[in-house]
Amino acid sequence: MPPRPRFDRRAPVRELPNINDRINYPQLRVVDADGSQLGVITREAALEVARDRELDLVLVSEKADPPVCRIMDYGKYKFEQEKKAKEAKKKSHQTEVKEVKMRYKIDQHDYDVRIGQASRFLKAGDKVKCTVIFRGREIQHTALAEVLLMRMAKDLEAAAEIQQPPKREGRNMIMFLSPRKTTAVKTAAKPAPKAKAGEAPAAAASKSPG
Repeated sequence: MPPRPRFDRRAPVRELPNINDRINYPQLRVVDADGSQLGVITREAALEVARDRELDLVLVSEKADPPVCRIMDYGKYKFEQEKKAKEAKKKSHQTEVKEVKMRYKIDQHDYDVRIGQASRFLKAGDKVKCTVIFRGREIQHTALAEVLLMRMAKDLEAAAEIQQPPKREGRNMIMFLSPRKTTAVKTAAKPAPKAKAGEAPAAAASKSPG
């Protein structure tokens, strides 16, 4: 019987950046901190230039011939790269489908809670699956469930648009809402009624004789 493999308790090897003394190429093409070319120089000369400027020598292209290095503040560069990566991650938010469940007999307080939940999901850029659950003979009241779902869509219309209208699935009725891409257009104010012949316009204020 072969021996059981031993569990490796050693910490994983961290990949260290190729900067300063970790660069082992004898000849390097060096770019200065201001973007100017220093040409092809020896490793020692490049390190000396970086030290004089109190900066780091960073390997940026290992496959070039000779390898390309840049003189920079590596700590600042690393911070900016991590910041860009975080911003890119925020922008690349993957849309999820979050579910809000309720009964068609839901009271006002619980309904307000569901509206709050759905609103938060929509603001985070997620779709919302609104589900009305039927139990026993409640399945006879699908019309009331549809009214409830359309009421929810109306209450959330500033942040959401209907992706799929209410539809019965098994013992549930569901509706899908997606985040609104444009702000909901408010209903235009109704024009004032026209004055009848011989009457002064309603908006005009009549002055009483002094």
